[in-house]
Amino acid sequence: MADKIKKFFQKKKIDAKFKLAGPGHKLTESSQSSQSSFYKKEVPTVKRSGLSEESKVAADAALARLQQKRDNPSFNTSLAAIKAQVKKELENEVASSSKEPIQVKETTEGNVDIPKNLAASGVYFKCPIISNDILSRDEWKKNIKTFLYEQLEEERGLTACLIIQSCNSNREKVDICVETLCKYLENIVTHPDDEKYQKIRMSNRAFCERVQPIEGSMELLLAAGFMQEKLLNNEGNEEDFLVFKKENIPSVESLTMLIDALRTSEPIPLELDRNLQVLLPSQAANKVQLPSSFYALSPEEIKREQQLRTEAMERSQMLRTKAMREKDELREMRKYKFAIIRVRFPDGILLQGTFSVYERYSEIHEFVQENLEHNGLPFILNTPTGHKIIYEEDANKTLIDLRLVPTTMLTFAWHSSVIDEINNSPNKDVYLKPEVMVLVQEI
Repeated sequence: MADKIKKFFQKKKIDAKFKLAGPGHKLTESSQSSQSSFYKKEVPTVKRSGLSEESKVAADAALARLQQKRDNPSFNTSLAAIKAQVKKELENEVASSSKEPIQVKETTEGNVDIPKNLAASGVYFKCPIISNDILSRDEWKKNIKTFLYEQLEEERGLTACLIIQSCNSNREKVDICVETLCKYLENIVTHPDDEKYQKIRMSNRAFCERVQPIEGSMELLLAAGFMQEKLLNNEGNEEDFLVFKKENIPSVESLTMLIDALRTSEPIPLELDRNLQVLLPSQAANKVQLPSSFYALSPEEIKREQQLRTEAMERSQMLRTKAMREKDELREMRKYKFAIIRVRFPDGILLQGTFSVYERYSEIHEFVQENLEHNGLPFILNTPTGHKIIYEEDANKTLIDLRLVPTTMLTFAWHSSVIDEINNSPNKDVYLKPEVMVLVQEI
């Protein structure tokens, strides 16, 4: 059944029947999605797409020119300007570390008003089995729902299973619904000639509480051969029933496949997008706050909890042990669902990505590695306290384990074993790939 589900999505992706609203946009752009047939209220969204192959070629050429002419004082390119700006900002940072950071003028496009001091405009996801677009979770929920309902006529049974799993938020109620539906179908398979198992009274309490509220359940029963009819109940009054019609399905055995699909289907998965950004030092300094989507609690709940804790601490002047401090620290970090990780390179450029707080350090390491110009060479990341994160020791530790939540600046350094190799490279002063460097925000 898992193979059947996989083939289902492969076919739909090839057919290209599912089209998201509008063309792709730059990383800094925002767009208003088109109105879904299931939602009347338009929701602002930010949609992004990566660089084209032409842009990557242009970036490679720009870097080549930079390396060939960097000793020429008259030479100037966008990358050279970036380096000059970084140097200037680093000097200013050292000279006036106690002063307020210089404000960098930034603009946002589209209809979404994004505060300028946010470290990220939001949390975004990918759904590779459907498309390559990058959207917010809410926008993906709407688009997944639209996609699934478009497939009902062609593949009602399997699609209904996926709607049940993907379009309902309460997992406990979904599990109860699935078991109830399976019981209905198993009774028909086990007792194919017993009429009492072929009728479901729609006013029945179990049906009303366990099945009817779950989106996709009625579509599943229709796919299983049920039809809604008015029949006389035991009191002689007309009432709505769902009645099984054997002629509506290829065979009773097909119900066994439907039961299997119900029990093995899972929600359509979303993958967290890194929301990769390349920042100058001043831009990183100005972007310090996290949007509300990073929190496990609402901002109001967090503010109230902090106030209560402050009041409690003021009332209690007791000496707190290290264990107590660590417990409070962990509780504080668990307020967040996502974290911003910034990696600062020796040239002053910063690479930023979004991670789940329960992802492991190996994901951060891979994120940095795949964006390096010298890909595949070992490196070390240092925490603000000077602690070296050793891949062999820390790969399986979560961001919470390493105290990297909610936002952390890590410092990049090449591993001592490859320093000679880097120094002998013509690109020894280049850290990020050209196609990544061209993403640096406008100076």
